[in-house]
Amino acid sequence: MKNGSVEVICGCGQGKTALAIGKGIEALTAHKDVIMIQFLKGCARKEEFDCLSVLEPGFKIFRFEKADAFFEKLTDQEKAEELLNIRNGFNFAKKVVATGECDLLILDEVLGIVNQNIVSMEEFKALLEAKGDQMCMVLTGMDFPEELRPYVDAVCRIEHNAVDKNRK
Repeated sequence: MKNGSVEVICGCGQGKTALAIGKGIEALTAHKDVIMIQFLKGCARKEEFDCLSVLEPGFKIFRFEKADAFFEKLTDQEKAEELLNIRNGFNFAKKVVATGECDLLILDEVLGIVNQNIVSMEEFKALLEAKGDQMCMVLTGMDFPEELRPYVDAVCRIEHNAVDKNRK
């Protein structure tokens, strides 16, 4: 990963978060500071990432959502409450970019908050434009808006592959 790069990991397949974490561990082994902010995951899966706490203080993971379910499965009232938490997470990302407090910023499922208009495309572009030349970013999500292409150095698409049950 080159200085100041923005990489996207997208697609309908599984493994986007795992690949982003792998990039974070790779940066950590190069003595880089890593911050990961997760969006739209819900708190129910939080314990899946607790094992990564051994990587602190060089690799820190933040979640601002409080609900136990994925955002899409919440009631309208629960979504309204979570919108504030998601906005807090995005504002924290803006602060991290503004202060340059890490070498690699991973924004897990951030494309989802753009696609769902929780954060406007203009606001997201402003975040990418504010990134310094030394900070790298990894963005994950299902759908990559082509409108972001000028801001991105690399796109990795992970597609769902059907398993051939007859293969041995």
